Amino acid sequence: MKTKILLFGMLLFLLTFNSCDTKDDAGNSSTLSADEANVNAKIDEITDDVSKIVEDQYNVQENSGDAPQSILPACATLTTVVSGNTWTRTIDFGTTGCAMPNGNILTGIIIVSGSTDFNQPSHTITYSFIDFYHNAKLIQGNKTIVRSLQSTTANQAIHPVANMTIDMSVTYPNGNVYTRVGTRVREMVEGFDTPLVWIDNVFVITGNWTTTLPNAAVQTSTITTPLTVRMNCNYIVSGAITIVRNNVTAVLDYGNGVCDNVATVTINGVTNTITLGN
Repeated sequence: MKTKILLFGMLLFLLTFNSCDTKDDAGNSSTLSADEANVNAKIDEITDDVSKIVEDQYNVQENSGDAPQSILPACATLTTVVSGNTWTRTIDFGTTGCAMPNGNILTGIIIVSGSTDFNQPSHTITYSFIDFYHNAKLIQGNKTIVRSLQSTTANQAIHPVANMTIDMSVTYPNGNVYTRVGTRVREMVEGFDTPLVWIDNVFVITGNWTTTLPNAAVQTSTITTPLTVRMNCNYIVSGAITIVRNNVTAVLDYGNGVCDNVATVTINGVTNTITLGN
């Protein structure tokens, strides 16, 4: 049975705090601040936007005979080449700016490839970038997604599970460079039995990663309460991420299941409410 890949519109992590990129200067401070947590969230959004594009295109290729839904806007140009048992898709967002459904502006190219044998128990999807920018930030590096069907504690039924390996750098317009390595596990816990419809999908996300800042400081992030993403909502509806830097801890809390654009950041016992969105 064909299963749908983890799409997104979510925007999972997909979301960003409302702030200008000048707050990237927070990367030059020696302790964790709310501004630094903001930058961290922006990079999270980049990672998730790219991941959802790649997984979406896997789903489109797997179900190509059934005209599945896609999250890509009309301004993206697709070229697919099948050679032997490998398919490769070039996604060109152009040079003038191509807006995703969540409002983020992309330019440049993402190249996605995988096996044409969709019946194998585990699938490795790879992707790379050519002059790719996300909201004017240059993205470099590569990632792999290992997708399998399995039973987990989140859902005893056999369902899609995507293990993502992250190795990337993000260069801000002001020249500051952030590098990130880590892993994320995204499980589709609802909606996997309707592979041509993505609006009914629900995902549970776990993982951890390390970000090296422009001043060489290292910051770690761990999803301490699994994130829940519903495709019928533009925001993460619940879950929490704990960010640690120089023994200072920040907790980003997305709430208890309500679909809204509000989250909180708590540092040293002080909680601030933030507005999500681009």
